[in-house]
Amino acid sequence: MSRSLDRLSLLATFVRIAERGSISAAARDLGLSQASASRHLSELETRLGTVLIERTTHSLSLTEAGDSALEEARDLLNGWSSLTERFDDSSDLSGTLRVVAPIALGQRHLIDATLDWQRANPSLQINWQLDDSELNLAETGADVWIRIGRPRDDRLVIRDLVGVERLVADKPDLVEPVATRDPRSLEQLPAVSLLPFEGNQLPLTHKNGSIVSVRANSRFVTNNIFAALNAVKKGLGYAIIPRWLIADELKAGTLIDVLSDWRAPTLTITACYLPSRRQSRALNAFLEIAHTGLLDLVDT
Repeated sequence: MSRSLDRLSLLATFVRIAERGSISAAARDLGLSQASASRHLSELETRLGTVLIERTTHSLSLTEAGDSALEEARDLLNGWSSLTERFDDSSDLSGTLRVVAPIALGQRHLIDATLDWQRANPSLQINWQLDDSELNLAETGADVWIRIGRPRDDRLVIRDLVGVERLVADKPDLVEPVATRDPRSLEQLPAVSLLPFEGNQLPLTHKNGSIVSVRANSRFVTNNIFAALNAVKKGLGYAIIPRWLIADELKAGTLIDVLSDWRAPTLTITACYLPSRRQSRALNAFLEIAHTGLLDLVDT
């Protein structure tokens, strides 16, 4: 093995150890023995002249130098991957693509399209993580983060995928007839709020363009959309719910579109990634798969 490739191997071991928080786990991922992975890390630290990871009996933690080196190590590895892809004549995708997606979207819509795509590209490994929390993409090591709304991190490249229609949903037997005409009547009804999208004030837009802000009387607050939906089904209150999530309930009549002429603000599903990832063939192909897989949310 050439010396330059050996350096890349050392960097790859360091990055995987940092991401996994475990030398043994990183070794399994890389097909190394634990002793070899530990030697790779020690050799890299020797070459750089600094300690990257503090090791104790029970845990690992990045040092200040390790934290500083991690993102640059990822950039170097991604740069090498992009360079080799440029001169790769094969149409097969290979390597590893690490994806983070919202729980509901990941489970209900993205996973099937992704699995079909991975089956068509057997040399490609997909690391699939579902997480609704706000992430620091550089720290996670993920190649792409599918999320609802735009992130606060201005270092990221952001690609809009689809816009999601949201409506006021409730059980039909709990809604007074007047509530189906006047959005302000919602202030007298209990509400289920989904964080961070809904607060105490709910802006609703009429099909003629007029806007009303409704004060939500929140009785149940959650950051999980499945919990919010279950709360509505249990009769705890109305909620702002994406149409795609309750299409079956609306068709069956177990939930209703309380204000058919009014809509909550559309939420955009975005794909976010670091600039160093933009040249990856696997990433570009996945973005097309994700966009196609989410189109039915618009048509639901």
